[in-house]
Amino acid sequence: MDFALTEEQQLIVKTTRQFVENELYPHEQQVELTGELNEGLRKELRAKAIDAGLFAANMPTDVGGAGLDTVSWILYEKELGRANYVLHFACVGRPSNILLACLGEQRERYLLPAVRGERTECLAMTEPEAGSDLRAMKTSAVLKGGDFVINGTKHFISHADHSDFVILFAATGEEESRRGKRKLITAFLVDMGTPGFVVRPGYKNVSHRGYTNSILEFNNCRVPKAAILGELHRGFEVANTWLGATRLQVAATCLGRAERALELATQWAVDRVQFGQQIGKFQGVSFKLADMAVELRAAELLALHAAWRRDRKIDTDMDMAIAKVKATEMLAMVADEALQIHGGMGLMSDLPLERIWRDARIERIWDGTSEVQRHIISRGLLRPLGG
Repeated sequence: MDFALTEEQQLIVKTTRQFVENELYPHEQQVELTGELNEGLRKELRAKAIDAGLFAANMPTDVGGAGLDTVSWILYEKELGRANYVLHFACVGRPSNILLACLGEQRERYLLPAVRGERTECLAMTEPEAGSDLRAMKTSAVLKGGDFVINGTKHFISHADHSDFVILFAATGEEESRRGKRKLITAFLVDMGTPGFVVRPGYKNVSHRGYTNSILEFNNCRVPKAAILGELHRGFEVANTWLGATRLQVAATCLGRAERALELATQWAVDRVQFGQQIGKFQGVSFKLADMAVELRAAELLALHAAWRRDRKIDTDMDMAIAKVKATEMLAMVADEALQIHGGMGLMSDLPLERIWRDARIERIWDGTSEVQRHIISRGLLRPLGG
């Protein structure tokens, strides 16, 4: 691996960092206090992101995206991760790469408008009784009279209340497997406002204030066969193109927040004087900083290694799982130690540390819990040996 950044990558980092600091940081406190992202502000910041060339950076150039390679994309995501999550997710948008499965009219109706920032999607997999076990989903889509009739409930659906359509995963049949019958899953594109489809408020979350979740209810909701994304019964293949990328994105945004927390803690260790000297001169503080730096560097290298392998099409689920579990657990440690170094001040809302500390908790749960990641890693180790 070549660890030197190209001139283009250096420009990506510089441009994204400037945008985050100049356009997103000033609104963090408002979002934290109100727990909401004003719709007018969202549109304003999205327009600025589009003008700056930062929108849809994850998408290929042939559909209007920036066409970044994976390593460059990780560097970009890391810089965005320094800000409040909803500000960079909802405003500096990255349409789901699942939409690259769109064909024909779907491209004009969903993919291209999403890349241009004209339409926003949400993704609905999780159900009250089907979180990590996606095969247990109860939402069904049954073919009747030429249409699919959808019934069921999804929850924890991020940003659905600000979306124009949903990428929905539903059971469309069963097949025999070594462990008995298992459900066949299909992905659908469903517009908000479709009869029989209702979006309800979700739950209050301790992490990522302003980043809402919703409950989606489907009651005899009819969609045409043309709404299928990908192929019938092949929804998991569509989903797997997204899961690796999103786990790498989670890892990258965790790196950005951890880097910001370490910078704040290091500056505090220099500025804060107790017992006649800078607190950074006490080993109880300086060793914490050293450990934080070591863990951050290790997580960064693992994420970049996974991205490097993905660019060469030699990545595995194990690579993505390693990057996610290390980065998310590293962030928890760095955020906690940074807060500890600041003492009581670290808990005050005047600084972003208490937010970073709260936000860190969700990263070990969504997009595959740490336990799921360890299952993927151990499976990658054991299966080649017949285990």
